[in-house]
Amino acid sequence: MAPETPLDSDRLRAMARTVFGAYSGAVTSAMIYLGDRLGLYRSLAETGAVNSEELAKRTGLSERWLREWLHQQGAAGVLAHEGGDRFSLSPEAGAVLADERHPAFGAGFFSHFPQTMAIAERLPEAFESGLGLPYDAFGAEGAVGVERGFAPWFRSLLVPVALPRIDGLVEGLEAGIQVADVGCGTGVAMIEMAKAFPKTDFHGYELSNHAIARGRANAAEAGADNVRFHHVREEPLPEDERFDFVTTFDCLHDMTDPASIVAGIRKAIAPAGRWLIADIKCHGSYEANVAENPMAAMMYGTSVMTCMSSALSEPGGAGLGTLGLHPALLEDMVHDAGFGKFQPIDFGHPVNAFYLVQP
Repeated sequence: MAPETPLDSDRLRAMARTVFGAYSGAVTSAMIYLGDRLGLYRSLAETGAVNSEELAKRTGLSERWLREWLHQQGAAGVLAHEGGDRFSLSPEAGAVLADERHPAFGAGFFSHFPQTMAIAERLPEAFESGLGLPYDAFGAEGAVGVERGFAPWFRSLLVPVALPRIDGLVEGLEAGIQVADVGCGTGVAMIEMAKAFPKTDFHGYELSNHAIARGRANAAEAGADNVRFHHVREEPLPEDERFDFVTTFDCLHDMTDPASIVAGIRKAIAPAGRWLIADIKCHGSYEANVAENPMAAMMYGTSVMTCMSSALSEPGGAGLGTLGLHPALLEDMVHDAGFGKFQPIDFGHPVNAFYLVQP
């Protein structure tokens, strides 16, 4: 055996802080899940600073449990400690944790935190076999979590801000055209567009059974009778150039064979059609991703549990992962499929890059 290398005490302490800091983040994430599920952030946004007894009276929950939760959230810096065992939610924290109408709202991503963590028990097998898990492995709550995570931007900015940036698109949507949302999930983006443009027909193509079931319920609740959902195994994209506008939001990197989907979109889109792509901002190397993205560690970990896992859920899957579809790769992919124009569009989104593609 090789002789044991002496440990540097400062580096040892630093590594311990890194490891247990990660564990602390996971515990705080669980507490954010509880705060969101129990409506605690919404209550704090309405009341201002409270102690655990006051919060218990407002929510009907156990004071002792609330006291410990408040202490954890204060220690983690999520809540502000106002003294006298009273805690408050800042306006900025309220936007992120309590206001689902705000584009910065992020608590929705935590709503399927238990299901995401539970997947870890199944991942050793994936590491051995090379095969990942589809999104339906997370159950119905997985579809809800993805929806709540992405919905705020779609509901607040897609129709009034993003679509008008594409020349002539709004006028076409108002007059009535054919639209496909490929990888539509539960249909939030599509339903928002459908409500705004009732003369246009919207077709959502999706693989997840849970997402389609929730999407159909969402459309019925919204009264969006110009929306149709299609399971791609049963109803693949048509090859008759019928769609005037196509969207793919945060899904290409999750797909087992994104190149074939891009080729399918090329056959489905009209000669003068437009395709709006949203995908995660990333770069062509690990070094650039880490240097440019302060959330790189979280995104690589998310990829192992969700995005890359989905992209490897079939034999021979591309396995791009969360930070795998960088602009140069995407541009090559769309040109290989026969598209002629590839144009980045800056919508000021903190996480997503957007591209306009045309035949």
